[in-house]
Amino acid sequence: MKDFDPNGPAIHDGIFGLPFEEQEAELIILPVPWQVTVSYGEGTALAPAAIKEASKQVDLYHHLNPRGWERGIYMAPISETLLSKGLYFRNKVRNYLENFTKADGEDTALLEEVNAACEEMVDWVYRQSKHYLNQGKKLILLGGDHSTPLGYLKALADEHPTFGVLQIDAHMDFRHAYEGFEYSHASISFNFMKIPQIQNVVQIGIRDYCDEELEFAKSLGGRAKIFFDFELRKSQYSGKSWDSICDEILAHLPEKIYISFDIDGLDPKLCPNTGTPVPGGLSYSEIEYLFEKIVHSGKKIIGADLNEVGIHPTHDWDANVGARILFMLCNIF
Repeated sequence: MKDFDPNGPAIHDGIFGLPFEEQEAELIILPVPWQVTVSYGEGTALAPAAIKEASKQVDLYHHLNPRGWERGIYMAPISETLLSKGLYFRNKVRNYLENFTKADGEDTALLEEVNAACEEMVDWVYRQSKHYLNQGKKLILLGGDHSTPLGYLKALADEHPTFGVLQIDAHMDFRHAYEGFEYSHASISFNFMKIPQIQNVVQIGIRDYCDEELEFAKSLGGRAKIFFDFELRKSQYSGKSWDSICDEILAHLPEKIYISFDIDGLDPKLCPNTGTPVPGGLSYSEIEYLFEKIVHSGKKIIGADLNEVGIHPTHDWDANVGARILFMLCNIF
């Protein structure tokens, strides 16, 4: 560390080119290379490796926490076992979805097998999260698809009697066992709202959803507040400032906050290869301003995840943006 130059090129192999080892780092990035139940585009299982490589382009000064990197940030090794297992089951799911017809009916045996594999992933994430939390580490989960943070949320629920979730997303993810998969990436919010310690969810950027999800959101009553993307824009077009909108978002969040960041919540020009891109979305600057407001509010961020970052075979734009969002998350708690 004494020989590390934060102004020089990234010569170390750690995340953001940092020299820290696991034992000396305060903040751990837990990669979860899993995309078994994605329903459109693929590639997110390879995102942790791509983001780590792209992170070397990120300069270490961040205005939200200028010396934040000094506390130590370390990315745990990518589990090749989990990656291989996920790709194996992804191939099975892809073949099933490509050939599925209502006339044939559901392949019950396959669904049970995939659901069991996904449950094992959730348990793996839970155990890994507990391992780091029990050491007093802070933790950010890096997917993978959006099904991956459920185990981490369960681990946090063991430590915090009540907290809220701020979900940045184009989708509500309130589908019940989408396409027959209990742990679908489209069902993460439906699943985590079963955790009794989660007081509420505040979703922003929502612009692609179905009747079932809207009805489920209504059934949650005060436990769900949705800031639809068009409603956000309509407020701005009629003269409301982003500052006042952020104040309204914050007013719905409790003192302890978990941030679940699906990158498709952003304008798709920032994430063109995400699995389910949707026109509209939030700008990078809007997210940065919201995060600054959270920091200044005095609310406590207890955890976060970043998911659904896509990859491209010839350029790393998605990974570059993903690395910068990840660094922003690292600097706000």
